[in-house]
Amino acid sequence: MEKQYEKIILVDDNPSNLRTGKNVLSEKYEVYTAHSAEKLFFLLEDIKPALILLDIDMPEMNGYEAIKILKSKDKTKTIPVIFLTAKTDTENELEGLDLGAIDYITKPFMPPLLLKRIEVHLLVEAQKKTLEIQQKELKNFNDNLQRMVDEKTKTVLELQDAILKTVADLVESRDDITGGHIERTQRGVGLLVEALRDHPAFAKEISRWDIKLLLQSSQLHDVGKIAISDQILLKPGRLDPAEFEEMKKHAAFGVQIIERIEAATNASDFLKHAKIFAGTHHEKWDGSGYPNGLAGENIPLQGRIMALADVYDALVSERPYKKAFSRVEAAKIIQDGKGSQFDPVLTDIFITIIDKL
Repeated sequence: MEKQYEKIILVDDNPSNLRTGKNVLSEKYEVYTAHSAEKLFFLLEDIKPALILLDIDMPEMNGYEAIKILKSKDKTKTIPVIFLTAKTDTENELEGLDLGAIDYITKPFMPPLLLKRIEVHLLVEAQKKTLEIQQKELKNFNDNLQRMVDEKTKTVLELQDAILKTVADLVESRDDITGGHIERTQRGVGLLVEALRDHPAFAKEISRWDIKLLLQSSQLHDVGKIAISDQILLKPGRLDPAEFEEMKKHAAFGVQIIERIEAATNASDFLKHAKIFAGTHHEKWDGSGYPNGLAGENIPLQGRIMALADVYDALVSERPYKKAFSRVEAAKIIQDGKGSQFDPVLTDIFITIIDKL
């Protein structure tokens, strides 16, 4: 049986970009090209693609105008759209995401990154559709068929975890110098939470947490990096002050992204943790952190925990601009930050679990 390739429409007024994009994508997908938004709508009369790659700056009708039309029609509103742009304007990117785009890809294309981003997004879309089907099936189950309900609930939770891991992979595929960071910080958070369960200062709050949901949600602590440009994320060296200020925005962007998800779902406990992790893991005990300059116990406990796991992993990981510190060196740096960068009580406890990381 002949293999069926997923259809992608590539829209760009530049013939060279169309040729380059089609050459990159044709081995894995059935690619249709359009030199204008008008040609895109003509193609959509006959085919429904799995994805649209849409240039922003086009004559007559630009990408923002085109996506508004796409999202207004029942036939096309569910088709995922990724914007193509040569610009790195964060405000314009957020505008596009608000209009319904799922991502931005910067031109000129980097073929491996382009393929990876498309692969991840199509996987997410497929999992979302599967999850929708499972949720519809759940509604039809009889209350007395508890065994079936339990099985389907387990499947939904597994799908939720798979989607979270896929989103985490997407973040790390954009920031490839920190590969594995999300998984390692999740482990660090888990070990520290376990060590705090019986501590008189923290046991009461932790007893109210669903630890499995907490650890799942920790994977979204860097989700705001999706809105940071490739030029900054992939820079093979230290960021200059202006670039660092732009990078710092990922904490606020993460909160905005999770709030948009929160508005469309009832999974409040899970998203509550995720939003706290995303928005507070760069706050510092002495108030010198970002994005809100919170200090002391005004920083939620989740943020104080993630701050330690996040910094420790950065210290023991190699970067183009620094060597990896040893466990002993990293522990010394963490200890030096006690009471200034980190919660002093949490710091002492974290030092005791470093050998387990």
